[in-house]
Amino acid sequence: MIKVLVVDDSPVAREFLVHILSSDPDLKIVGTARDGEEAVEAVLRLKPDVVTMDIHMPKKDGFEATLHIMQVAPTPIVIVSGSSTAREVATAFRAMEAGALVVVPMPRGIGDPEYETVVKDLVQTIKLMAEIKVVRRYPRLRKEKVPLKPAEEIKVGPAEVKVVAIGSSTGGPIVLQTILSALPKKFPVPVLIVQHMAAGFVLGFAEWLAGTSSLPVHVAIDGEYLLPGHVYLAPDGFHMGIKEGGRVKLSKEEPEDGLRPSVSYLFRSVARAFGKNAVGILLTGMGRDGAKELKLMKDKGAITLAQDKESSIVHGMPGEAIGLGAATYVLSPPQIAATLIRLVGAIIKGGMQRENS
Repeated sequence: MIKVLVVDDSPVAREFLVHILSSDPDLKIVGTARDGEEAVEAVLRLKPDVVTMDIHMPKKDGFEATLHIMQVAPTPIVIVSGSSTAREVATAFRAMEAGALVVVPMPRGIGDPEYETVVKDLVQTIKLMAEIKVVRRYPRLRKEKVPLKPAEEIKVGPAEVKVVAIGSSTGGPIVLQTILSALPKKFPVPVLIVQHMAAGFVLGFAEWLAGTSSLPVHVAIDGEYLLPGHVYLAPDGFHMGIKEGGRVKLSKEEPEDGLRPSVSYLFRSVARAFGKNAVGILLTGMGRDGAKELKLMKDKGAITLAQDKESSIVHGMPGEAIGLGAATYVLSPPQIAATLIRLVGAIIKGGMQRENS
């Protein structure tokens, strides 16, 4: 049995979550809490395997409670957000900086057409996160720079890179933040990202990423031209690819393996449009989305990177790619950032020299 602590200041929301989770025979509700202070006390007393955490609560909010729990009693935390406004979703993603593992939506009610799907995903996520070994975290008043030291075995030099394509799922947001925040302001090529997440979260996700990166972060618009140093996120319900002339292509084509947006669609489009002048990156996540297509990119001459198992919350997607021989290199997130900078280093230096001349 997986022991679950439910934290939410709304009695209705608490009872709703208890009802949903109690219906699964593998989950046992060991307690509830009405605010962040009660949550910290309950974690210390009940020692749950996983915590579902609301964000907006009195006394201590979800961010502060997560920060405290990860200091005194590290426990897997799933943020369950009942709001999809950009600002509130961005606050939920801040809790991931404090140590929460994932952000998921609160099911809207039995009458909602997506109810069964959302509930199934919620239960599956809680079970999966309960297996993650978390470590003690300490608060930092200032964001520390991660040392950008590429792995010793990387021999790659500057390349003619014209685009970077990234796919990620469970555990991906904090990894994407790590990578993007390390890239310089003058990063000279566009970055396209497919991140699997619940509908309604992408605007807040973009706002959160933009606040921790020197690069502009956008939710992609069909037909817009790709600009150097800009980050483009696939919007809800659309595949993202590239049209002729270096423009964004959004598509309502059928989901791939039940996913839209799909990493596979992005990688296939990038392989077709840019061939050897691309970098493909597959990060933490469940399933196999993008694995075969990363191999396609590699076969076309692109440099391909997969996140290593040690740093992945879930090593499904990158693990599948590694098994297929799709990854040129298997790296940690800081090593991925360092490798990207190395690959485009000549372009960055050339631009700086032109500005100084």
